[in-house]
Amino acid sequence: MRTLILCGGRGTRAYPRTLEVPKPLLEVAGRPVLAHVMDIYARQGFTDFVLAAGFKAQLIGEFAATLPASWSVEVRDTGVDANTGARVSACAADMGDTFFVTYADGLGDVDLHALLRFHAGHGRLATVTTVPLPSQYGTVECGTDGQVRCFLEKPRLPDHWINAGFLVLDRGAAEWFIGDDLERQFLPALGAARQLYAYRHHGFWRSMDTYKDAVELSALCGDGPAPWERPVGALPGGVR
Repeated sequence: MRTLILCGGRGTRAYPRTLEVPKPLLEVAGRPVLAHVMDIYARQGFTDFVLAAGFKAQLIGEFAATLPASWSVEVRDTGVDANTGARVSACAADMGDTFFVTYADGLGDVDLHALLRFHAGHGRLATVTTVPLPSQYGTVECGTDGQVRCFLEKPRLPDHWINAGFLVLDRGAAEWFIGDDLERQFLPALGAARQLYAYRHHGFWRSMDTYKDAVELSALCGDGPAPWERPVGALPGGVR
């Protein structure tokens, strides 16, 4: 079971930190965020990786050389300006009959074995992990008469679900690889063909889009395991 990690973008939202270092190598608690992502898979027994690099690909290669020798890690330069879908297309033929795809900047305590069981159970070609939308603002809860009941600081919005990465694709999904954008073209095409299911993850998840996110994720590490480092037995999992 191979894992394709998309780590070739320029990371413009983390500018200027990404002028010299690709976003996957920005550090969370003293380690590249990409290392944390790979550890999520490795802790659950998945250690065969393909890193779809692009911007500063040579630095991704240097990072890969520091990883455990027991892992299989292949770095592919999929183009500096390639979009997410183009990176998936460039690698998919060599990924096997069923494989993981994820981003290099999303951290979550996703139970990958439960995700695979869900994927196998629905019998279609693709599964995307979804999480409740994290609000970037605090919200105000009011009664029907307008009286304020409470303030919630940046809550998760359970009526709105977003793509968190941690995808599973079967080889046949390539039939719907149109255009070069995973989120705007590939996944909608699979959805329209009724080949895409959503695995709902209720545990921890957060993406590292900006340097501020990196600082906040580092703070979550504290003195013990980070929220995305929980043992598999403690994972909340998803809704089947």
